[in-house]
Amino acid sequence: MKLLLDTCTFLWILTDADDLSGPCRAAFADPDNEVFLSAVSAWEIAVKHSLGRLPLPEDPAAYVPRQREKHLVRPLSLDEAAILQLSRLPPLHRDPFDRALVCQAITAGMTIMTPDREIRRYPVPTLW
Repeated sequence: MKLLLDTCTFLWILTDADDLSGPCRAAFADPDNEVFLSAVSAWEIAVKHSLGRLPLPEDPAAYVPRQREKHLVRPLSLDEAAILQLSRLPPLHRDPFDRALVCQAITAGMTIMTPDREIRRYPVPTLW
C-alpha cells in the first residue's frame, strides 16, 4: 500500500506520540507499505515553524529531510496534475495544505494516514 502521511501524523511518528493510532503504527511499521511525506507537509512545517507555532530542535530545512530519511519515509513532490485536481474537490475543508494532500493522494492512488475527520470526507482512502 502507498501511504501519504498527514503533517501531524509525520510529527507524531517522529516523537512516538500517544496520539498516533494503533492501525497507523502497524501500517507504518509494515515493510510492504511505501510511506511518503509530501512537499506540502514540509512547506506546512516550515511555515508553522517560522510563525513560532511549531517548535523544532533545529531548522526545518535540516530537520525534515533528516527525520524523513531516518524513518525511511520517501519524499513526494507536488506536481501540476495533483494541484489541478483542486478544482474537482468539493469545498469540505478550508485548510489549503490538507486539500493539497487530498489531491496528491487521489492523483497518486495513495491512502492518507490522518486523524482529520474533514479529510476523511473526501473520496480518498484514509487510515486512522
